[in-house]
Amino acid sequence: MGGRSPQGHAAVSFGAPEESMAASASEALPDLSPARWIWYPSARTLQNTFLLFRRQFELPEKPRAARGWVVADSRYLLKVNDKRIQWGPSPCDPRWLEADPMNLTETLVAGRNVVGAQVLFYGQGDGTWPAGKPGFLFWLEIEHQDGSKQTLVSDDAWRVLLARAWQPGHYKRWYLRSLQEEFDARLYPYGWTTNSFTEDKNWLPPRLLECPANKPPVCSSYSDYLLDTQGELGSAELRARRIPHMREYDVPVSGLAESLWIEWLRPSEEYFEFVPPEAFRAIREPAAKEIAPGEWEVNLDGRRGAALTFEFTEEMVGWPHFTVEAPAGTVIELMVQEAHQVGGPALLNTHWNSWARLLCREGVNEFEEFDYEACRWMQLHIHGNPGRVVVRDVGMRRRIFPWPQKPQIRYAEPALQKLMEASINTQHNSALETVMDGVARERQQYSGDGAHQLHAIYLAFGETRLPARFVTTFSQGMTLDGYFLDCWPAYDRLARIFERELHLSKWGPLLDHGVEFNLDCFYYHLYTGDIDTLREPYPRLLRFAQYLAGKVGQDGLLPVEHLGIPCVWIDHIAYKRQRHKQCAFNLYAAAMLQHALAPLCRIMGDGERAETARGLGESIQAATVKHFWDPQRRLFVINRPWLAEEKNIRLCDRSLSNAILFDQCPDGDIKAGLRALADCPPEMGLSYPANQGWRLWALAKGGRADVVVKDFRERWATMPSVRLNNTLQEDWHVEPDSTFEWSHCCVVPLYVSYMSLAGIRPLDPGFARCEIRPQLADLDFLELTAFTVKGPLAFRGRGKLGNREVTVSLPDGCAGELLVPREETLDLEPLPSAGSGGLRRYKLPKSGTVRLRSV
Repeated sequence: MGGRSPQGHAAVSFGAPEESMAASASEALPDLSPARWIWYPSARTLQNTFLLFRRQFELPEKPRAARGWVVADSRYLLKVNDKRIQWGPSPCDPRWLEADPMNLTETLVAGRNVVGAQVLFYGQGDGTWPAGKPGFLFWLEIEHQDGSKQTLVSDDAWRVLLARAWQPGHYKRWYLRSLQEEFDARLYPYGWTTNSFTEDKNWLPPRLLECPANKPPVCSSYSDYLLDTQGELGSAELRARRIPHMREYDVPVSGLAESLWIEWLRPSEEYFEFVPPEAFRAIREPAAKEIAPGEWEVNLDGRRGAALTFEFTEEMVGWPHFTVEAPAGTVIELMVQEAHQVGGPALLNTHWNSWARLLCREGVNEFEEFDYEACRWMQLHIHGNPGRVVVRDVGMRRRIFPWPQKPQIRYAEPALQKLMEASINTQHNSALETVMDGVARERQQYSGDGAHQLHAIYLAFGETRLPARFVTTFSQGMTLDGYFLDCWPAYDRLARIFERELHLSKWGPLLDHGVEFNLDCFYYHLYTGDIDTLREPYPRLLRFAQYLAGKVGQDGLLPVEHLGIPCVWIDHIAYKRQRHKQCAFNLYAAAMLQHALAPLCRIMGDGERAETARGLGESIQAATVKHFWDPQRRLFVINRPWLAEEKNIRLCDRSLSNAILFDQCPDGDIKAGLRALADCPPEMGLSYPANQGWRLWALAKGGRADVVVKDFRERWATMPSVRLNNTLQEDWHVEPDSTFEWSHCCVVPLYVSYMSLAGIRPLDPGFARCEIRPQLADLDFLELTAFTVKGPLAFRGRGKLGNREVTVSLPDGCAGELLVPREETLDLEPLPSAGSGGLRRYKLPKSGTVRLRSV
């Protein structure tokens, strides 16, 4: 591998580092033998198959402790003595599946106990599941009151039922959601996790899979008839979950927003399967009446369906649920949608087939979806034989990451405070076990634009375990050629590989996300000071750098066209032509090599590789300046090589921002670029929201926090999603009742408040030294706390330039430096200001009030 440098000398080489796949101490599992991977006795498993695993056992007394591990491919719901325990596992690379810890100490009782696991095998690709083989593993160590111990494990003493309440082999929901759930309550063995339940002949001894207990089931000999995969025993391993279980709590709907009748012109099943046009007619008359608080009655006539549309106060992620009393055979489709206009579409089946179906048994039915959703609106379409139907307990079991800290940020302006609250709620939705983009659509973990939310996770929530898992799991999506699958672990880019081979898609693995991932790893070390977590991704970073080196052309630039399988994205609305992305991509890669990979190499003790990375980055940067820097306009023009053909110049916010942030403008001349970022002239492509962090960071670095605050007020706080859903939308323009994303990972206002307005950033790993550069523009007040690994760093700023007061409280072990304009002078110890961009630098005391005044 490798390529010629612009000067034509020998190919750049990063060597061939050995990859270490061994789990770190924090990921290590105990020996789970004699537990066995078990499954339904079968030769194949259809997609979307549910199994019920059951184990009944006796205890002489309530145990002193009962802890262990449980895991399944693909998902499980664990119940003990009819009590919900947990749902898992986290989305994983099938080669390094993570087992979940469990604590059953308070759940087990003296006498008879029942452990039950409801297990789903996806089989088809999902945004949270790239591939795998079926299997269930359970290992529990029980400590009795006298100190003796026994082990309960998955083995042939268990019993398993093929759960035909869910049809095995049911069709896929859409491209990136596997499960289209259809549940027939008439076929479900209610009470199966209670000790009074009696198993019938359909409960069979399980098949013991040929797979070591500490290896994932993708390594088993069980036939994968859908994909024909086979894991390698040598490199694969079962690992321990690295993050806590999600916090779950119930949220009722705020009320019934509307109800109406649906008159079917085509069979309703055909509509939900194929969505033909003109399948029904809406009769906009109330179909339900509230007979008690939170309880609604519908009287079916056997011809029409009733559509009941409920709303929540904000958009959330979790498991929608309801209770219904209905005649046997009544059918209910549960639909969810992020945004809905009352009086708009009669049925909410307008968002990627987001529905599940319940077929009722006689009497009371309690239904909760097995897989989680994201929504603010929830609709029940009820139809079937004539009869009275009563609906109650409509709500959602919300799931949120158990953040170690509650964000503390306060603006004096109500609109800006509302924007922060929407950003925080969005972060709740987009970061669960993985760092996702828009959870209502695909639930995929990205680097690139999707990873910028990590800054908010570090600073506002004080969380480092989730980023640690991210840098590990994302890195596992490395291809043999040396580039990263830009969303991983997920099915998307696996499918794109064959699609690209056959010219069936314009999208392939995004190389620019691999560039950002190097920065993600560097920032992880900077925020946490942790090196050990980076030992697994580090060799993969070097392989990626080698891949990029091999793509450098004779002009010294990385291409953005004709790359084969992968492609370059950068942004989807800022560019008119693909070749216009070359300037931004090369500046981005050059900055990564010099300012992320090179420092990481030095941290790892690889001085020679650090110099190789730095040299390659400098070479690419020089070539980019040569081809795209306009010496008359004094900025980067992204179509300069083709200006004679295209006539009019084109700029982009990514190129201008990158050049300012990483000091890539010749002679440090940033004035023209900064002016363009502030004014947004018509010739400049403006990125979509999740990529706006680059522009706002660059504006703040250039001293234009006034534009940042103006953007917050006029572009962000006015978003419909902020007002209606308490979230941040994916695109600048969104519409209700559509596939637009109303809760996306673009929490730019939150992290920019910390990083650019309060100006907090670590200078040394683990916040041993930090910089604070307050820029409040015309804000009268901003108060926030950055939760660093050293402890809370409290910031308060009030007043305007020349007459403002800044209060900073530093945690123990953190040395602070304050940067202010030269127009202000402080009664503090001055520090050398070289490289501070014309600002004065002072040493901060550990705590206290610092008053900034005009000279």
